[in-house]
Amino acid sequence: MQARWKAWLLATFVAVAWPSLGSAQAPSGPQPPVKLKPDGFELGQNTPNPTAGEARFPFLVGDPPTCRDPRRSYRVTLRLYNLLAQEVAVPLLLGPNGEQEGARRLENLTLTCRQYVAWWDGKVSASQRDAPDGIYLYRLEVNGRAVVKKMVVRR
Repeated sequence: MQARWKAWLLATFVAVAWPSLGSAQAPSGPQPPVKLKPDGFELGQNTPNPTAGEARFPFLVGDPPTCRDPRRSYRVTLRLYNLLAQEVAVPLLLGPNGEQEGARRLENLTLTCRQYVAWWDGKVSASQRDAPDGIYLYRLEVNGRAVVKKMVVRR
């Protein structure tokens, strides 16, 4: 079953990304998140992309700035994968002012409606070595629903 999932993930990625793999474009700076559902969540493109080391991942939970139900909580996880669908890392949730001190792993955290930023140090969690050059996928899951985006690591 897991082998089928990996094959599906790779086939999906190749179908979506193949036309853009050969183009070398200069990074255009942060891009606003793409809205998925009016009351759901949004995942922005990582910055910088391509990255040579650390990266930041902007995302929204709920429907800020209005937050129709500010007391509602969401179960949130963000993970990075290589193209073989192997987990590479779990980024850290930065503080409200972008501080890294006291940051928590963004894994099954309960968050409320607002905008957040996650941070990755560019290292593979298991070995603490720099992640090799290549294309990676990052997956944001909020209350069981997920969205996946791609990023490029080029050292």
